[in-house]
Amino acid sequence: MSALIIFSLLIVLMLTGMPISISLGLTVLTFLFTMTDVPIQSVALKLFTGIEKFEIMAIPFFILAGNFLTHGGVARRMINFATSMVGHWHGGLALAGVVACALFAAVSGSSPATVVAIGSIILPAMVRQGYPRGFGAGVITTSGALGILIPPSIVMVMYSVTTNTSVGQLFMAGVVPGIMLASLLGLTTWFLARKHNYPRMPKASWGERWVAFRKSAWGLLLIVIVMGGIYSGKFTPTEAAAMAAVYAFIIAVFVYKDLKLKQVAKVLLDSASMSAMLLYIITNAMLFSFLMTSEGIPQAMAAWITGQGLGVVSFLLVVNILLLLAGNVMEPSSIVLIMAPILFPVAMKLGIDPVHFGILIIVNMEVGMCHPPVGLNLYVASGITKMGISELTVAVMPWLLTMLGFLVIVTYVPQISLWLPNLIYK
Repeated sequence: MSALIIFSLLIVLMLTGMPISISLGLTVLTFLFTMTDVPIQSVALKLFTGIEKFEIMAIPFFILAGNFLTHGGVARRMINFATSMVGHWHGGLALAGVVACALFAAVSGSSPATVVAIGSIILPAMVRQGYPRGFGAGVITTSGALGILIPPSIVMVMYSVTTNTSVGQLFMAGVVPGIMLASLLGLTTWFLARKHNYPRMPKASWGERWVAFRKSAWGLLLIVIVMGGIYSGKFTPTEAAAMAAVYAFIIAVFVYKDLKLKQVAKVLLDSASMSAMLLYIITNAMLFSFLMTSEGIPQAMAAWITGQGLGVVSFLLVVNILLLLAGNVMEPSSIVLIMAPILFPVAMKLGIDPVHFGILIIVNMEVGMCHPPVGLNLYVASGITKMGISELTVAVMPWLLTMLGFLVIVTYVPQISLWLPNLIYK
């Protein structure tokens, strides 16, 4: 009964158009003060203790690093390097977009940032070369979603905070699925480009490739610093995020010199604004999680699901359907913070690995970012391409179907996610 009241209240508040963070907070406060005897002091305490975890500090640092790189010319150099490597294949510039998105995802941790950084440069170039606008938009919208799967990932940090799963293991677990999905998206792009005979670029010489690599090396080195530092045990993921922010600042301002010192204040302000928004969502989601736990809802759901005789296969199918439906109305961080505390105990009871479960949730979030009505990447791509959401939805369909196929594979073949972390952390 408690669960029905809580979720009904949450849905009603969300349907009014109220931001999800405020809907969560109001749901908790309304239920606690009308249905329970919980003192107001415990609510205030939970608001503060919800975001005092050390891992949460990684979020503002990764946002700051991503903003420095977005404004600092790193994306342009990565595109040039990717173009030199694959530009001569069918749909070369589009393939370069997929590779550049994968590379930029490995330094930014954010999908919308990847779409903006790569899309704003490569989409106009594709249109000039004669590609249909919809084809370019489809490639970048879906490839940009790699930003939350290829580590470092802000959404992975949120899952880690919510479920007490190792951030380092999650980062390692995202590497193989990230490369696989990038390859599948690239294959879809190549197939469509070959079918429609889209333009190819002249083949770059090895000398030109070396020059392009050398120019992009400072940006690519960030991948080595973050992942190498975590893997070698030199620093934690949170310390890696701080290192990434400092390194990105130095590269953007003093090495590439594309970001002027007078622009740094705006980047800091934008990063602080985005961090505050995410931390506010996390705080309210933690409060919601506290309410759910105090009412025993996750445990009751776990008992009910196991009582229905649902095995691992059918439970994971239900989870995928639930998350894909949630992706229609919520953005990734909210889904992770609301759904993970509910579904995680059931997954543990069924013996599902927490790291594999985290990657499964994140791949679902990627799909959700690329379809309406709330797909963040669709709105970002719409702003860049000046295309309508319905037009973009049709354009992304081939890549979206590829992502759904990959979701099925990653759901039922856990070794794709677990092979690398098991190798490193055994």
